[in-house]
Amino acid sequence: MFETLSSQIGFGIAVLVVAFAFLKGDEPERIGAGAYMLALFASILMQEKTALTGTQWGLLAIDCVMLAVYAGLAWKSRRTWPVWVCAMQALIVMSHLLTIVDIRPPLAAFYAVINLASYGVLVAIAVGTFWAWQERRAAGLE
Repeated sequence: MFETLSSQIGFGIAVLVVAFAFLKGDEPERIGAGAYMLALFASILMQEKTALTGTQWGLLAIDCVMLAVYAGLAWKSRRTWPVWVCAMQALIVMSHLLTIVDIRPPLAAFYAVINLASYGVLVAIAVGTFWAWQERRAAGLE
């Protein structure tokens, strides 16, 4: 995963957002950010670098578990960002399902959808953390 400069920058952004969520966020933000980082490391371990076609079942399983985690956060939390994260994660799962149905999307398009949705997840977690932090500051709890 860390062969290119863009992947290293993306990982750095993920680490910064997760650190921000752990330092300034409430419990939903910490759960979402921790789950994101666990899924990132699990995806690195499970991906098959030589598989250019077909479904990568391990990555699909990780993304389905992440969808369930974010859906649970959206269900139990009063925040709005888990709903956005859940929608983006559903887009990732649907792109995996395209390979199961044998539509054979171009590999570059498949990875572009997954990467852009993952950046959307990070943005939603960062914005949700910022809002939670500002709400605590306005209430005088920090």
